[in-house]
Amino acid sequence: MDDYRGQTALITGASSGIGLALAEGFAKRGADVVIAALPNEKLPAAAAWLRRRHPVTVREIGVDLALEEGPDKLAAMVAELGLTIDVLVNNAGFGTHGNYHELDLEQNHREIMLLCAAVERMTHLFLPGMLERGRGTLINVGSVQSFQAVPHMAVYAAAKAFILSFTTALWAEYRGTGVRILTLCPAQTDTDFMDELGFEMNPGGRLRTPEEVVATAFRGLRRGAPYAVDGHRHALTAHLTGVLPRGLVARITERVVHPSRMTKPAKPPRQLPFEDPEPTAA
Repeated sequence: MDDYRGQTALITGASSGIGLALAEGFAKRGADVVIAALPNEKLPAAAAWLRRRHPVTVREIGVDLALEEGPDKLAAMVAELGLTIDVLVNNAGFGTHGNYHELDLEQNHREIMLLCAAVERMTHLFLPGMLERGRGTLINVGSVQSFQAVPHMAVYAAAKAFILSFTTALWAEYRGTGVRILTLCPAQTDTDFMDELGFEMNPGGRLRTPEEVVATAFRGLRRGAPYAVDGHRHALTAHLTGVLPRGLVARITERVVHPSRMTKPAKPPRQLPFEDPEPTAA
């Protein structure tokens, strides 16, 4: 089940964080990987890091999936390379935090385009080929916030709820086709996501690691689960929110993530894996 030799995995948002860890997870299991992300200096550095660590073919594609034409542009570049995509991981995303009426209108639009429109379009572009071949893997990355409304992160949580609902429906629709479909739902993870969000959130315990999220993803695929929440405590919390009144959950959450309770990161920006000094041969 964990042998991906001879397959090609396309992972979006894979220049850092969970996306890069998932790319490495598939590379470890023998898959060639295509990492797609915004065209900046992190993307080629991430690709070079993967090439040093794994004897697979690694390609990088710079693309902005928040643009209307982004997914089609990415699919066209994949086609130009003559690649068949056996594994699709829709991971690209970002979050915004604050009072909704004070947030930037264009940022809200980009967030919805990236987390909803791009995920749906990418799925529609690559899923039919998997169905025709009778095999494939689709992972859409949601969040523990997929299970509840989150005041002050209203757009992000609503978009992640879309991913969970959309992907779970596909899981039921295409059972028995040979295509495995999973919503991966991380909680607060030790990545640059919070740095980019602009604050630190106390999850009531240690942050999860990207490697733990990857392990959760592969366990979910092996089980054939419709979704996988990373971390037992976070899974329990996610399921509890489904039995409590939604308004009560929203009010409790609002107190936790209110802007007045958030703190700006005091530490320097975290070091990305490919920025770590690697030992040289003697």
